[in-house]
Amino acid sequence: MIQQAIKTESKVTQIIKRNMYKWHKIIGLITIIPVIFWTFSGLMHPLMSHWLKPKIAKEFIAPMPINEKNLVLGVADVLSLNKIMEFKNFRIVSFDNQNDNQTYYQVKMTNDELFYFDTKSGKKLENGDKIYAAYMARELSGDKKSKIKNITLITSFGEHYPYVNRLLPVWKVDFERPDGLNIYVETAQTRMATFNTHTKETFITIFDIFHNFSFIEAISNNTIRITIMVLLLSIICISTLSGLLIYGFMWNKFKKPANSDDKIGFLRKYHRQIGLAVSFVTLTFAFSGGYHATKKLETDNRLKYIYEPVFETSLLQNASIFPLNLSTEKSENKIKNLPKSALESNLTNISLVKMMEGKNPLFLWQLFYQNPETKKISIEYANITTNEVLKDANIAYSKFLAHKFALMRAEDPACCEHMAQGNDAIADASILKTDWITKFEKRGEYGFVQKRLPVMSVAFDTPEKMTYYVEPATGRFSTQIQDSDRREGFSFGFLHKYSFLEFAGKNFRDAFSAFCAFGVLVVSLFGLVLFLKMK
Repeated sequence: MIQQAIKTESKVTQIIKRNMYKWHKIIGLITIIPVIFWTFSGLMHPLMSHWLKPKIAKEFIAPMPINEKNLVLGVADVLSLNKIMEFKNFRIVSFDNQNDNQTYYQVKMTNDELFYFDTKSGKKLENGDKIYAAYMARELSGDKKSKIKNITLITSFGEHYPYVNRLLPVWKVDFERPDGLNIYVETAQTRMATFNTHTKETFITIFDIFHNFSFIEAISNNTIRITIMVLLLSIICISTLSGLLIYGFMWNKFKKPANSDDKIGFLRKYHRQIGLAVSFVTLTFAFSGGYHATKKLETDNRLKYIYEPVFETSLLQNASIFPLNLSTEKSENKIKNLPKSALESNLTNISLVKMMEGKNPLFLWQLFYQNPETKKISIEYANITTNEVLKDANIAYSKFLAHKFALMRAEDPACCEHMAQGNDAIADASILKTDWITKFEKRGEYGFVQKRLPVMSVAFDTPEKMTYYVEPATGRFSTQIQDSDRREGFSFGFLHKYSFLEFAGKNFRDAFSAFCAFGVLVVSLFGLVLFLKMK
């Protein structure tokens, strides 16, 4: 009886042993092409984003203090002069136009077009937004001489301007240069979205095809693309674990006799050794990549969430006199009760804000300041009738926006001119904290990928610790992060991008991750050759 049981167990072991290689080969062969795609593009990523990244003269245009002497006409006078009765907002921009530095009111119309009006004459600058985009591109590139071939308004994401750039609409400014430089600028906030050269565009295309599998979405849809990627990454994990079992834990049972073919023996030896060496990083790459991919199944509609009320020009005509003389103590229009931090800073811009105080609308000047030493940006809010600054209004306005966006996400994005208190998902949650964020965090949850600054984070006391990031300057929703996103973000940063090596410097981190990707590529190729040799 015992001997029969031993024989039965021996037969089962033999069947498992005999088929283990077969199973390992099959699942390995299924993923060999995807592994080559992912490791090859993974090797290219540090080249694209770091070592061979093209340089640009400036990554941003620093805000300049408002010169009040240039504000001869008030914005209400200029709008009335041009027979504009309604608009969404305005701000002040100064730039060189035909070698003459001029100041304009940049007015966002109800149809979202940006018009530019001279603050001295009130005259409209024809094609003003395109002219301003060209000025921005030359400032950012430092190139005052090269011819500009094309200036194109981009209203949707595409191959060379993917969704990762977040900002729309933007102008694409193409320079006639050997490197094919083109710069994407958002004129509404005077910021660069991204820039490309011929080399960078090639890198982006290769990475999109081989790492993101964009070719699958091109012939099907995003859900199929993500499903295939997650399935393949799961198989890679299984292949790695089976390899560990064969070549690691049970090698004494699976190893071949010493008289095996020399070439096969060489391949098997190094396939085993390199495979064991990179097994852990293969699992971290595959697991974190699959986990990250599942997040892409969620529709990201953040660009739909924007609060832009329409203002009537008559509102400004009945408000305190504008332009405001903000620097003179004797001025009747001086902003009242400014905090010390604002008094020590330069006023760099002015816009309008409408928020609700109970059921009553509250109209405020939105005043942008920048400290000349620290360069830190702050925003103050003053009543447009009394010019009196409201204490902690930036926090109050950000909370207002967070609730509004929560309601938009929960219901119809087209709704919400009148916010229904109590209907949104976070209406009953208390606020844990708010933070004013003026720079991207390297290891925090609000990184460069979000693009928008400055923003206010509003953290709510919900089971998932829901945090909304809003951009007060534009009334836009930047992102929403909860504990599930934090877990995925930690997984991707720690296990895929090796952020834990930041202490050793970006060069070491990128070199280490590239070396690991190369190791995975080599062991996969050795496995493929081994399979072909043993056929």
